[in-house]
Amino acid sequence: MGVGSILSSNEIFIIAYGEHKAEIVAAAVEGEITPSVSASFLQEHPRCKFMLDISAAQSLTRFRCPWLVEQIQWTDLLTRKAVIWLARKLDKPILKLTEEDYNEEGLQDLLTEHGPAYDINVQVFRRLQRTITGWPGGKPADRKQPGDVARLHDDIFPKRILIFSPHPDDDVISMGGTLIRLAKQGHEVHVAYQTSGNIAVFDDDALRFCDFMSSFNRTFGVAPEQTEKLDTHIEESLRNKKPGEVDSPEVQVIKGLIRKGEAKAATRLCGVPEEQLHFLDLPFYETGTIKKKPLGDEDIQIVAQLLEELKPHQIYAAGDLRDPHGTHRTCLTAILQAVRKIEEQSWFEQCSVWLYRGAWHEWEPHEIEIAVPLSPGEVDLKRNAIFKHESQKDRAVYPGHDAREFWQRAEDRNAGTARLYDALGLAEYEAIEGFVRWDGDETFL
Repeated sequence: MGVGSILSSNEIFIIAYGEHKAEIVAAAVEGEITPSVSASFLQEHPRCKFMLDISAAQSLTRFRCPWLVEQIQWTDLLTRKAVIWLARKLDKPILKLTEEDYNEEGLQDLLTEHGPAYDINVQVFRRLQRTITGWPGGKPADRKQPGDVARLHDDIFPKRILIFSPHPDDDVISMGGTLIRLAKQGHEVHVAYQTSGNIAVFDDDALRFCDFMSSFNRTFGVAPEQTEKLDTHIEESLRNKKPGEVDSPEVQVIKGLIRKGEAKAATRLCGVPEEQLHFLDLPFYETGTIKKKPLGDEDIQIVAQLLEELKPHQIYAAGDLRDPHGTHRTCLTAILQAVRKIEEQSWFEQCSVWLYRGAWHEWEPHEIEIAVPLSPGEVDLKRNAIFKHESQKDRAVYPGHDAREFWQRAEDRNAGTARLYDALGLAEYEAIEGFVRWDGDETFL
């Protein structure tokens, strides 16, 4: 159906969900009418409605800077967002913004309600300053200082930390520096890999590992008949595989073992012992294809059972929802629904849930509640941990729209957050990983 046929319709509904749709939605709704964005022609239709979730709408002016299009109620979050927006637009540190800057850029209402400008500047600056902590798990009693943030439950040290990783490399890609810091500071760090990640392994890598397995078994005389049979099956299965054909169960297991071994190597480098790794292999993922099964009760129960077993004081989960095939979103849904099942238990009162990003995009500075600065050495160690995921190095099977390797994306985003904090007038760091605390709101899903 062409654009002309669509425009002749009496009524049009456009439905878009997810952060990966945000840029094209903004181009269609607010951009120039152009053939390169066919949906932009809908601006001329008298009865066209866009139905969006918050994630897909986030690049629209009314969400990005709503004070420019309507009168708003100035919450603390919106005030931070507006002041940081103003500082970035004018390329000024927050504490140097003036009354004139606010008035000339459409923020008169904010001045009227909460001014003068310097008072607003100081409020936002101090709030950003308080996000910075080198102790993401909280400090021991002998290291506490006045003003340390109570939200980290500093009365408990060391803590049990549970980091959920949708794929076997998201932990080190998105929060590798913080993971290293938590382990180094003496916390009991557990990592739960929610899926096997087996569809993201190239056939050549599987063949290479099968060759090693066969050579190993033959060298040491391990199950020669079974080895020969399996070797023949793998060889024929992968050599004769047609495009789009699903791997045999044996090949899927081997590819999963490759990802598992890489995860063990990466976390070993970060200081996490193997017995504190949990490979959940959630059933929804194990189809052997890009298309997954719907999230089921079994998936949620597996996550809930781990939570009840460990009773963590801090949970970290991927809030990065732009991955091309939606696995991150499904894995986060599994965690939050599992939390709902156990949140009435007494131990959960001292547990907090933190969301990380980094593989696909980063939190905005007004959203960040904990900013963990990384030293140059920690950046190097994080990079080396990512490199342990050799099957994803140089080229990933599903890289998305960003052609860079994952370690490059992570470093650029972490360095970009640090540069932004510096530009806003805060301390200068090599890199920063940002986190947002989950407050029970699931609307962003």
